[in-house]
Amino acid sequence: MSSEHPERAAETDTDYDRVDPPIGWDGKTLQEMLDESERHLEETDRYYGLDRLEMKAENPFDYERMFARLRGALVNARETALHISASAIVREIGELAFQLYTPEGDCIATSTGIIVHVHTGSLAVKYMIENGYEHGRTIQPGDVFCNNDNDIGNVHTTDVHTIVPIFHDGELIAWADGVTHEVDIGGATRGHDQVSSTSRYEDGLYATCEKIGEDDEVYQDWKDRAQRGTRTPMFWDLDEKCRLAGCHMIRDALTEMVEEVGTDTYKQFAREAIEEGRQTLESRVQERLFPGTYRDASFMPAPFEEEGWNPVSKKNMLNHLPVEMEVDAEGGLELDMTGASPPGPHPYNCAEGSMQGGLWVSLTQCLLHDGKVNDGSYFAVDANFPDGSVVNPQDPDYSYHTSWGSIMPTYQAVWKNISRGFFARGFREEVNTGYSESGDTIQGGGFREATGEYFAIAPFDLSCQGMGASAVRDGLDYAYTMWNPETDMGDIEEWELLEQGAPFLSRHIKPNTAGHGKYRGGSGWETLRVIDESFDVSAYKHVRPGVTNSTSGMHGGYPQAANYSVRVHDTDLDERFEEADYPVSDRLPGDLDEQVDGDVVRTERGVYFPTTFENYDLMYYHMGGGPGYGDPLDRPIEALVEDLEDEVYTPDVVERVYGVVGELDEADREFTVDEEATEQRREAIREERERESRSVESFVAEERERLQDGDLSYPVRWMYSGVFDRDSEWVEAFREFWDLPEDFEIEVE
Repeated sequence: MSSEHPERAAETDTDYDRVDPPIGWDGKTLQEMLDESERHLEETDRYYGLDRLEMKAENPFDYERMFARLRGALVNARETALHISASAIVREIGELAFQLYTPEGDCIATSTGIIVHVHTGSLAVKYMIENGYEHGRTIQPGDVFCNNDNDIGNVHTTDVHTIVPIFHDGELIAWADGVTHEVDIGGATRGHDQVSSTSRYEDGLYATCEKIGEDDEVYQDWKDRAQRGTRTPMFWDLDEKCRLAGCHMIRDALTEMVEEVGTDTYKQFAREAIEEGRQTLESRVQERLFPGTYRDASFMPAPFEEEGWNPVSKKNMLNHLPVEMEVDAEGGLELDMTGASPPGPHPYNCAEGSMQGGLWVSLTQCLLHDGKVNDGSYFAVDANFPDGSVVNPQDPDYSYHTSWGSIMPTYQAVWKNISRGFFARGFREEVNTGYSESGDTIQGGGFREATGEYFAIAPFDLSCQGMGASAVRDGLDYAYTMWNPETDMGDIEEWELLEQGAPFLSRHIKPNTAGHGKYRGGSGWETLRVIDESFDVSAYKHVRPGVTNSTSGMHGGYPQAANYSVRVHDTDLDERFEEADYPVSDRLPGDLDEQVDGDVVRTERGVYFPTTFENYDLMYYHMGGGPGYGDPLDRPIEALVEDLEDEVYTPDVVERVYGVVGELDEADREFTVDEEATEQRREAIREERERESRSVESFVAEERERLQDGDLSYPVRWMYSGVFDRDSEWVEAFREFWDLPEDFEIEVE
């Protein structure tokens, strides 16, 4: 009972009668239900062995109404509960989601929002089942559980799940799960995506499927631990109330529906809905992807040699993220990451469940956007994330704080493989060359001089990035993010309420961020901020991609621009502000240098570790663009004129890449094409291409010679040596492809 509310305890004695095991359906334990589900899937490749969706076939109206009713309840819970939160990340951007699971932990339906968590919550429920929660501390009506342990079931540490069991007539009929992205989770440094963590012990507050409350109340000791374990306790408290309130709304809605339709009908519906999700993805694969084997690879740099704090991380590392995808004519889809790098001393390690979540959120946008959104699509894909790799360390000691650093680059390769399948099948409009990876932002915090109160720097306007081009159109400008298709930048005023000591000076489209092509990628944008009336401010900057691109364009298109970082210390802004003269952008190299006097720190690495900022110091960051599609010389001149007038590109870049020459009137934003000069420039580009082109055979021969001579940079050596140490299957294929001796090795010097 809750010691805080003795008057409520009397109510809950009657509201929640104790239930004893077994609590599963039809007198089964939860473990028996889970074993049965897995056995059916293994033996039949169908959820619970269902070969016919009987309810869907015979009572389609009732079936669809039940799904719509549950889906509506989940969305309603999300849209209502988010107003409980004070965090702009949750309230303004909607960084939360709710899921409904079967007793054995399979998702039936999900709300809108950060839908990557459909399967992560599933894994947390299955962890509790497999570790005997039903028979130990027990699972009772009114219980509240919490998990953010990535090695068990989560995406990264600042995603926190509240999980509530739902009973009906003494039987567990479902679980409700609510997840929010926290402003801060404690840990070695301020921020929600730490860059400096090298192990679990620097990540911050962890809850490993803990029972944190009963009788619908959270334990006081858990409240105390959470309040003392984070730097933003108010946001934590309100986010937790938001999650719990949403779960209870879902519980009420489901209970009402079950009482109306009957328990047996609900049970049949739940299993058929999941099997329908599996069948739908399978049919989409068969319909839209050309059978065959598709291969691509992404890379994630960790340029920490100069920035790293911990000696083990003071090196420039590069993670190898290869993807092989097999599509068969019957709709089967296999994904294999054999050859992925081993885990390392960085925060980009990623658990298998997180990778499954990334796969799921990708497939629902690429293939399953018109199907039932649940765990059925997970069961339809055979995925291999190799044990002991950066995408499945199976070791809780590693840092998983910023696992998106492995998820987002990986699914660049997946999207390109799927797009090749679309193209081969003739679905040109479905092709997507990729997306900008949302990591180029500022994080940290400080204290206000007037009040002494702590404020976080945690802008989530990073949810608006450039999207890749398709085979028939340009990508979306600053209007997309891979992990939440409901992209929203939010209002500056909301972020300034949260981040009081770092007001905005400007926001602009960032020229030359969009990948070039016949169809260009979406453009990115830039922001400039200043530290104001604050003290003890520290901030750091993530970046993806940085010193290398994790993806390329398609069919002649270019990748998006790599990112860089700028900050300015010891400025003269106190004097400039008095005259209303202040900087607004960093559009061209050296631009901030010319607008303000101060110590300008510019690095092509993009990333920097926590750094002290004083009043009037400047923080600059920009969001990336998407990759392009097709030969840039095929882009219509009128489209380039529009790009120039809309500040997507600058004239020098358009002349160099697209061969379009002319004059831009900056004041009127009008571009006049020099047609003769344009024709000459485009012809010169074609001649240059022909002159500098080379055969594939000569390129392969030269690269083979470099490999044999050991002519590799340290990050590449670090990347390959880890794979050579742990993945003999991939190494054998590597040696065969490059025609290398059987004893060929790559080692770190």
